[in-house]
Amino acid sequence: MDTAISPQVQALIDAGISYGLELTAALAILVLGWWLAGRVQKLILRALGRLPRVDATLKPFLSSLARYTIIAITLVAVLARLGVQTTSIIAVLGAAGLAIGLALQGTLQNIAAGIMLLLLRPFKVGDYIDAGGIAGTVDQIGLFTTDMTTYDGLYRSVPNASLWNTSILNYSRLPTRRMDIPVGIAYEDDIEEALTLLLKHLKEDTRVLTDPEPQVLVTGLGDSAVDLTLRCWANRTDFWALKFELNKKAKLWLDAAGISIPFPQRDVHLIQTPGEQSPAS
Repeated sequence: MDTAISPQVQALIDAGISYGLELTAALAILVLGWWLAGRVQKLILRALGRLPRVDATLKPFLSSLARYTIIAITLVAVLARLGVQTTSIIAVLGAAGLAIGLALQGTLQNIAAGIMLLLLRPFKVGDYIDAGGIAGTVDQIGLFTTDMTTYDGLYRSVPNASLWNTSILNYSRLPTRRMDIPVGIAYEDDIEEALTLLLKHLKEDTRVLTDPEPQVLVTGLGDSAVDLTLRCWANRTDFWALKFELNKKAKLWLDAAGISIPFPQRDVHLIQTPGEQSPAS
């Protein structure tokens, strides 16, 4: 029995073997390139971690940029291995880039915003910021999003464009902060005595900075109290502990001196006209 293979079948077998080998090689390049991209990203992160001069904000950005660059080169190499011409690759990438750019305008805005945030650096990793109601401690600035932790321990991922397009209030950038502690005293109490007492205790606290000097000001005449304000500057690391403690101590200082902090109240005067009976009768 003749088992000879026809030339057409042999050609199909040879073509299948050839394309199979090319496809296998392309898959091997893809797997190797993908693994290499992740490996390089980790190596760059580790190397940058040993350099104290490199800001922590730039480390994830540079490592991600290297990873995506290797992935792009890998995809081009895979297409070239499959027989796609270089000129065709460039044309396809250009057309695809235009289409993707139109379809993913928001994503490109996030990338551009991320680059601007890294270049201008209105905040860095570890800063506590408030950007239009989006508040938290910055954990990482990526190409697309910024990772934050809120004050109550929740994870928050914010698109970079949302941060770039709004006013950013950075609580951690400057080393010192000013605090105002409002206190009310009764009208019958001695204002000068209260001012002197509170200022004396402010100056005795070592956490209160001497430049600018602390002040105790009369800031208003309320319905039921004379409004005083304790104004002082402190280091950012001492701010909240000192603020909470001054709220407590201000009352203790005034109580010890016999100066009262009145409850909110309003005096009502009843004027009785001739011919009217008093409410008690």
